[in-house]
Amino acid sequence: MFWKMKIIFMGTPEFSVHALEEIIKAGHEVVAVYSQPPRPSGRGQALNNSAVHEAAIKHNIPVFTPKTLKNPEAQEQFAGHKADLAVVVAYGLLLPKPILEACRCINIHASLLPRWRGAAPLQRAIMAGDKKTGITIMEMDEGLDTGDMLLVKGVQITPDMTFGHLHDELSGMGAKLVVEAISKIDNGGLVGIKQSGEATYAAKIIKEEAKIDWSLPGKQIILNIRAFNPYPGAYFEYKGEKIKIFEADFERDAGRGESGRLIDDKFTIACRDGKIIPVLVQRQGKKTMPLTELLRGFKVEPGTIVS
Repeated sequence: MFWKMKIIFMGTPEFSVHALEEIIKAGHEVVAVYSQPPRPSGRGQALNNSAVHEAAIKHNIPVFTPKTLKNPEAQEQFAGHKADLAVVVAYGLLLPKPILEACRCINIHASLLPRWRGAAPLQRAIMAGDKKTGITIMEMDEGLDTGDMLLVKGVQITPDMTFGHLHDELSGMGAKLVVEAISKIDNGGLVGIKQSGEATYAAKIIKEEAKIDWSLPGKQIILNIRAFNPYPGAYFEYKGEKIKIFEADFERDAGRGESGRLIDDKFTIACRDGKIIPVLVQRQGKKTMPLTELLRGFKVEPGTIVS
């Protein structure tokens, strides 16, 4: 028999929205949504709600945006919802012990734990050249993604898969898997398994990492381009302008010349062990375009160095 659970949903970015929608569609009562506070963005730096916050407004669900959950007031407020379960996905705050004790808390994490605990598991998996990743539904504890695993599902990372592709696939997969987990919790049939194996940490991506290091092997540069597509976009600087690369090819070439040097007038750039041939690019302040379109009005000087 179906039991409609009272659920607190805790999430912030677009990745989390699919799970909220699936939980609502499954018939559960989302009594509260917790998300990060509105942040300034855009040219005017106006305050904007998170993607999850906007989704909650659409469904007329009360939204709470505390800056911390460590104070007694926030903890009393959380417990006051009298929820059966909290579902957490990319929320942005660790849950202190009083929150974890207020109701059962489970998390949707976008990796095959214990590999890539932390903030940026999708991008780190692509950057590392991993062949597989997935979703882990886990029991939450006070550690960073250290809880017992409840459900696990894997997916292959194909050679052309970008962060954007992986994000969308795992967002949908996580949403369906957490609804399955809730159903099994309802029926008392979900038992956690301890994480085993070597743990790795997926540190938050900082914008500076997206600047292309031409001294790296070409294979790594291509991995990084895929990991930063669509955000924040791998880039280099030429003639004082930032140019992003969203897709490129690599050719091994022992005689390629100094790393970062323009080999020809087609924006082919030397790296440690060959050359990078941009395919899809974006000039500063412009739309994304094929390289051929950029070259129609942009003069490239072979022999110069890009930074």
